[in-house]
Amino acid sequence: MEIIAIQPLVALVAGILILIVPRLLNIIVAVYLIVVGLMGLFPGLINLPGGG
Repeated sequence: MEIIAIQPLVALVAGILILIVPRLLNIIVAVYLIVVGLMGLFPGLINLPGGG
């Protein structure tokens, strides 16, 4: 499964959780920004099998 296929699923789950518990918005945004920042700084940090 490619990371591109995972992103819409993560966005959908995050959206549903935010609707149910609005206080999660801060945590979800913070975690997302940290993960994206780490992936940008260290592109080889997350090695997915079959990624080429």
